Amino acid sequence: MTDNNAARPTQVEESNQTKANAMTTVGWREWVGLPELNISAIKAKVDTGARTSCLHTFGIEEYEKNDEKWVKFWVHPIQDDSVTEQECHAKVIDMRTVRDSGGHETFRYVILTTLVIGTMRYPIEMTLTARDNMQFRMLLGRTAMEGRLLVDSEASFIVEAPQG
Repeated sequence: MTDNNAARPTQVEESNQTKANAMTTVGWREWVGLPELNISAIKAKVDTGARTSCLHTFGIEEYEKNDEKWVKFWVHPIQDDSVTEQECHAKVIDMRTVRDSGGHETFRYVILTTLVIGTMRYPIEMTLTARDNMQFRMLLGRTAMEGRLLVDSEASFIVEAPQG
């Protein structure tokens, strides 16, 4: 006796496949842009293990603008280059305790900024942390990918790099 239902996908599988077909596939590392921070291109690790995206910064200075909390900070946007610097300014939308992959907790500024990846452009939350020794200057976390991106863990740089 054969099971005629064995080869047919379930309704949940069909729904998941429909969602997957509508998303952009990215590699485990990609070039992205952060135009509101005047960063035309930065190499990001696409990190499904990280909930929130993170930008590795230094020299973070808090200030007030129009009765709101803002930060000025610097980024070394080029991997393995600690000379090239980009000054950035962003409004603080939150302060959060974040646990890194080693289990260490830090209290971080959270900003909202526009991400450009491939042909997509949309706002993401990003934490700021002073960890310039990291190989990737940016981690793209799950919440920034949700409903938009699928990760091919064997591929790198498969979407078009931002033009700056």
